[in-house]
Amino acid sequence: MPRPTVIVLHDNEEWLPPFQRAFEAEGVVLEPWHLGERAIDLDGVAPDAVVWSRLSASAHTRGVPHALDTASAILSWAEAQGRRVVNGSRVASLEVSKVRQHALLRAAGLDAPRTIAATSDAALAAAARQIGSPFITKHNRGGKGLGVRRFDSPEELDAALAASELERPIDGIALVQELLVGRDASITRAEFVGGRFRYAVRVDTSQGFELCPADACRVPGADDAAEAKPAPLFRLRPEITAEHPLIRDLEALLAREGVEIAGVEFIETIDGRTVPYDINTNTNYSPDVEAELGDRGAAAAVARFLGALARDQASVAVG
Repeated sequence: MPRPTVIVLHDNEEWLPPFQRAFEAEGVVLEPWHLGERAIDLDGVAPDAVVWSRLSASAHTRGVPHALDTASAILSWAEAQGRRVVNGSRVASLEVSKVRQHALLRAAGLDAPRTIAATSDAALAAAARQIGSPFITKHNRGGKGLGVRRFDSPEELDAALAASELERPIDGIALVQELLVGRDASITRAEFVGGRFRYAVRVDTSQGFELCPADACRVPGADDAAEAKPAPLFRLRPEITAEHPLIRDLEALLAREGVEIAGVEFIETIDGRTVPYDINTNTNYSPDVEAELGDRGAAAAVARFLGALARDQASVAVG
């Protein structure tokens, strides 16, 4: 029987080592397909492998502007041939659209932040006057905190627009969103593997909103800043379990949308709200948290989950 194989679609090889180690320990081949360097024989037979999409909304910032189109093409090709796909073509469009994420959160009855989408400077300025101050702007196709900026008045935004100070969103859609004030300088990220809750981490936001927990995301000087702080940037929240009402609602939402691996961010506000605002279907894990959890970590769970699917795929191919 051939070795079980998982093809991972990605745009950043620096995010892969924790998964490569976990898959090696699981005895499963992890075969990377970079989304900027592919040729697809549309008349060929898709490999007998599980296809796992790690499409990132911020791929265009790493020189892969057409990652969504490439991922969608590969996923559709594999799906049409009956291959097992994890976070497939339907999920790809969710990863790159905060508008769609917001719509799904609202449809699930969750307390998503008040948000207006705008496709021009004039619409953005009008939205600022409608949403109320203070507010933030962000990009619809986000990741890495793209376009996140606080404004205390519409006039402040007007000045930024007049000075061409705002970074333009890659898809032409910018968001104006109510400013949520947390009860402390943190958000929480809940991790799901195989559609099931694994753990939640508190993420310190006192240094800003570059929330990627992977080693590859650390910026120069970050280690020094972390050493000067009394608490780590990422730490487990064991009091949040699968029985938490929001976690149950999120599991149901992810199941409806076919999202099998994801991290969902939410904030607990000073006025008592619990507000989910971002669904990340390309999720990285804090190495410190993962080291603390060992075999109970999310990377190991991903390898076990996808490894089991790959073994099923391999046995069907042999049979």
